[in-house]
This record gives sequence, C-alpha cells and structure tokens, in this order.
Amino acid sequence: MKSIRSSLVLLLSLAIGLTLSSCDRDLLDTVPNDRLSENLFWKTENDARLAVNSLYTDLDSTNIISWDALTDIAHTNQPFDVQAYIELGQYDATSSKVYGEWVKAYKGVRACNYFLQNVDKVASSNPTLISQFKGEARALRAYQYLKLAALFGDVPLITTPISLDESLKLTRAPIAQVWDFVDKELSEAAALLPTTYTAADKGRITKGAAVGLQARANLLAGRYQQAATAADQVMKLGVYGLNDSYEKLFTYAAENNKEVLLDRQFIKDTYPDIVFNLLAPYSQKSATSTYVPTKALVDMYETTAGKLITDATSGYDPATPYANRDPRLKFSVFLTGDPLPSGITFRPEPNSGTADAVGNTYIASTTGFNIKKYVNAEDYANPTNNGINIILLRYAEILLTYAEAKIELNQIDASVFAAINAVRNSRTDVKQPSISSTVSQAELRTIVRRERTVELAFEGQRLFDIRRWKLAETVLPGPVYGITYKTATGDLATVQVVGINRTFDKSRHYLWPIPQRERYLTPTLTQNPGW
Repeated sequence: MKSIRSSLVLLLSLAIGLTLSSCDRDLLDTVPNDRLSENLFWKTENDARLAVNSLYTDLDSTNIISWDALTDIAHTNQPFDVQAYIELGQYDATSSKVYGEWVKAYKGVRACNYFLQNVDKVASSNPTLISQFKGEARALRAYQYLKLAALFGDVPLITTPISLDESLKLTRAPIAQVWDFVDKELSEAAALLPTTYTAADKGRITKGAAVGLQARANLLAGRYQQAATAADQVMKLGVYGLNDSYEKLFTYAAENNKEVLLDRQFIKDTYPDIVFNLLAPYSQKSATSTYVPTKALVDMYETTAGKLITDATSGYDPATPYANRDPRLKFSVFLTGDPLPSGITFRPEPNSGTADAVGNTYIASTTGFNIKKYVNAEDYANPTNNGINIILLRYAEILLTYAEAKIELNQIDASVFAAINAVRNSRTDVKQPSISSTVSQAELRTIVRRERTVELAFEGQRLFDIRRWKLAETVLPGPVYGITYKTATGDLATVQVVGINRTFDKSRHYLWPIPQRERYLTPTLTQNPGW
C-alpha cells in the first residue's frame, strides 16, 4: 500500500532550483558543490518528474485541523499556542499564525510558478506527460490561491516568477479576480490530467481532484451554478464513491480508497507526520491533545432516530448523552468509555482520577473530548512517526457541495435529496434516516449545513463555512463547553473550559489581516478593513 508513495514523497532534499541537491564532484570549482546548478537541471523527463513531485510538499496537512479549532466545533487546547489568541480574538497583523499561513501558501505559489516557467526546457518524447505535469502544477497553484482568497480576501495574484523590484510593488487583486483565476486554472488543468493513475502514481492530482477543487472554490465564492456544475462533473466521472465504512475512512486500511479525491501522502520513517501525537488523549504516550472537540459539535449529531437532541421525541437522554447517536459521532470523537489505542479505557471525567481527566494536566483535553479521526493503533508505539495520509478533499464533500449549491439556486429536485441521503445512510456503518422530500428550502439549507459540519468535522472546512454563511458572529462568541458527566453526588454537570471566552468582531474578523511583515516589505499592499 505504501510502496506507491515513493513517487510523491518527493526527495525532500530536492527543493526546486537553488535547493536541488547533489552535483558531480568532478565539475569545476566554479560550480557550487552543495546544489545542482539550474543550468544542469531541466534536461530530462525525470528532472520534470522530480520537480513536479516537490510541489506536493506545499500541500496542507494537519494544519487543516487547526483551522477547525478556530471555530465553534473545536478548541485549541494548549494555552501557549499562538493560535489560542486568534480563538480569543486577541490577534492582529503581527500574528505568527496569520503570517505562517500566508508564507506557506505563497511558497507553494512560487514553486509552481518556477516549475511552469522552466518545464518546457525539458527534452521529452512524451509531450502528453509534460502536459500532465503542467496540469498538476496549475492545479496545485490554484489550491493555494483558493486558500489565500478564503482567508485573506484580496491578495496579490502572481502567476510568474518575479524579481525583487517587482515584489516591492505588488498590489492586491480583487477577490473576484482571484476566484476567476482559480476557476479557469482548475478547468484548464483538468483537461490536462488523467482520470486515474496506475498504482505507482497514486496520490497525484487527477482530473476529478481538479474539478472537485473547482466545485469547492465556486461554493466558497457563492457562485452556486458553477459549483453545482463542477460537483456534478465529478459525480459523473464514475470513479468516486463513498467508502463503505465511515469508521475506517481515516485508517491505514482505507488509504487511497474510492472516496479520496486529494490527500497529502506520508510514509512512516521516510516522510512522516505527527497526527497521533497531535490529537490523541494524553494517556497515549503523553500525546498533546493540541486540538479538541467541543460540546457545540457533539450536540449537532442527531440521535439514531434522525432528530436533534433538542427534540422532545428524539430519544435523547441527558444521563447517557452519547448513546443512540449518529454513528459518525463515535467514529469522529473519543467519548468516555471508548477503548484507546493502548488498550485502556478513555475516562476524561474530572472525578475519574485518570491521566485523561479534565484538569489533571494542561495537556489533557480541557473539554473531555478528543479527536478520533487519524488516531490509529498502528502509531501508538511511535506517536511522532506516522504514515497516515491526511485527506484534503473527498467525495462526501462533493455530494454536499452539489446539494448546497442546488438548494441555494432553489433547483431542488430528487438529485439533491439523493446526494444528502447518500452521505447520511449509504455506508454500512452509518444509517441515519433519509431526509423527507417535503421539507422546505430553508429547512434543507439548515440540514445541509449541519451535514457538512458533522460529516467533515476536523477536515478544515468549518472555518470557511461559518465565514461564508456569516454565522461566525453567532456561533463563536462565549465560553467553550465539553463533556457532560455525573458528579460524585450523582448530579449531571457539564465541563466549561477555564479562562476561555471567545470573541468575534463582525466588522473585521471575517477576514484575516494582511501580515504586517509583508506590508513592511511591500508598502503597496493595502490592509483589510478594521485592521
């Protein structure tokens, strides 16, 4: 299964251009001996392959989980994490989190621009392959701009390598222009990309991934017809579907399954991630519980009767709050009584006396919940050496994008209900009741938004969703709550995270500020309102 990764793990010592490593020791001393000269590269088809491979290292990975921890469904558990200040609304243009996301995205843009400028120098007898590589680079660049537009709004739109002088005069392109660029790039890239790859190249950008990103971008932009059309194109490719098991979706056994359109691929020992250490409960080799679920998310999961827990007929029992709930809850969140990878039982109640008890240590979850997605027993022995892929786009999102776009267009037909109900009950281990075809447009809007939240929890979409829905000002402010448990006297109590009172200023927090450091370097960059 992991042998396919060798084509994408990308020789990290090979960063394009000036950082491409190794050279012939017999070359004249005038040629640097710690890198490969640009004049010696871009010669062969393999050079092009190595260069395009390196572009994948700029894809997001576990940082997408951090985005959810800036919303109502998760919490940044470590009080000293720079992200915690964003959660509290105590940040500005000097924030290292804001700057870090900007730099990471533009690093990816720069690498793609460099590749596209130079790849035609390669002598190849296979122009179709070179065109494919260009399609990959263009799609990966569009991925970065999609994220930049969603986080910052108007941003510099740079499509070729630029000089230092040019960088000092950059201006921000209107967000509509950025969305136009992303849509066009992904459409044209898709035409250059294959629908599938052989096993050796699994993990590369496919036609479906490019069109799927196009659907996401247009949904974020509020261009619902384009979003519905792109999602429908993915659905009609006939190569994707929902994985049979939601529980197994984020495990090693399910890697590269039919639901995955795009992921960041990792390989243990060679190119690992640290997601187990990042998310698992503290009792698991002192894992850090850096981001943890909240009661707000847990309460969104319906009962098995398909009703909200606030519905008097739902069957919800406050004394056993996590019983008889949508199975996606127990597959996504560690709940009290769950077995942990080490073999012990998860007991986070404050009076449990366990390592995971709320308040035992600042590293233990302050809500009493832990994220279960991506926490696999195979990684318990070495929590910082994981090889699990991080999914960036999957078919369930495509179905929900299609449904939401059609609902917003008021083009509600059988296909909308089919898309939503497929997510709700077509897996072997998730069988929530189907949505009735008699519900109104407003009711469907509420339903599809809740489905996106519970289905895609901890997958990096909630931050962008509550921004575009203009719900952040409603769902974010206030305390953060956690588990409900029985006290020593048998009464029910709910954990409240100490010292956390989230704020959200609707006059400025719907966009991040342009990093001040960038504005010092490039005075022509304007700032977002309120910053």
